[in-house]
Amino acid sequence: MYSARDRVEHEGWLEELEQVADRLELSTEARSCALDLFLANVPDADRSKQAVLAASVYAGSLVAGDGRTQGEVADATGVSRLSIQKRWKELLAAAGLEPPRW
Repeated sequence: MYSARDRVEHEGWLEELEQVADRLELSTEARSCALDLFLANVPDADRSKQAVLAASVYAGSLVAGDGRTQGEVADATGVSRLSIQKRWKELLAAAGLEPPRW
């Protein structure tokens, strides 16, 4: 879980998440889920935050039934599809959700 302090500390990243969600036209539920996943899994290293943000957006869109492809999210976030592919399942598992088995 995360605290209100986390929201303040990572405000810039949350603004970026909202911009990405706008570009992808994500639903409110997908945005909320992506935000929760990101804040619960923010890495210490700044260089990893963009990839975790992208994976959070992808996973959040899946959970909300507002699925976007890894390629679409990669383009919207400026990370590689492989970065998303490596991280999204572990984000769901950390949240207590079971990733799909396709």
